[in-house]
Amino acid sequence: MKKIFPLFVASILALSSLAAKDSPPRGFKSLFDGQSLKGWYFIPSEIEPIWKVDSKKGTLGRVGRNGAIWTDDTYGDFILQLEFKLSRNCNSGIFVRSDPQNPVQGGFEIQLLDSHGKTSIGTHDCGALYDAVVPSANAVKKAGEWNQIQIRCEGPIIEITLNGHKIVSANLNRWTTPEQNPDGSKNKFKTALKDLPRTGHIGFQDHGHNAWFRKVYLKKL
Repeated sequence: MKKIFPLFVASILALSSLAAKDSPPRGFKSLFDGQSLKGWYFIPSEIEPIWKVDSKKGTLGRVGRNGAIWTDDTYGDFILQLEFKLSRNCNSGIFVRSDPQNPVQGGFEIQLLDSHGKTSIGTHDCGALYDAVVPSANAVKKAGEWNQIQIRCEGPIIEITLNGHKIVSANLNRWTTPEQNPDGSKNKFKTALKDLPRTGHIGFQDHGHNAWFRKVYLKKL
């Protein structure tokens, strides 16, 4: 028994280590290795201490304020899937096809917000294509719980699935007028969405609230 118990503990620790380094699904590649910031960069570079890796948990999180983190590479048509966790009252986001030098006007943001339980949601709530498309359901979990999100970008189509619910399906070609959505409501974009680049960097936004990301996988289409 004395010999068996240490072997049992060692097995549990080995399984825990493997769990922290989950392999991507078939056809996907990992953008975040769970152990380092390889493949990511910051603007400005001095904000690096804001983003920290917890190699034991395989997570990437922000602990400071006011600085996004970006993939080294750019991506056009892809499926991005990952897990995220929000702190209470958190406001964050996932940038896609974006320009790190001008993320507000030079790309797209999928809003991440602690909006669990809201009965009336809009273009600034969790899962929205920010300022452009209202999610069809409020599918975000309570603060402190892990969420699964999938973002599909293919040509003019952007689709968002949150915790198993497909909540956004948008055809960017319908956005033909600057600062206006197809229904006539206003948005922040000085360029019509159909005219924004269809390739760019992926990034995680820092909006002054703690958020965590893990299992960040991408499949090119």
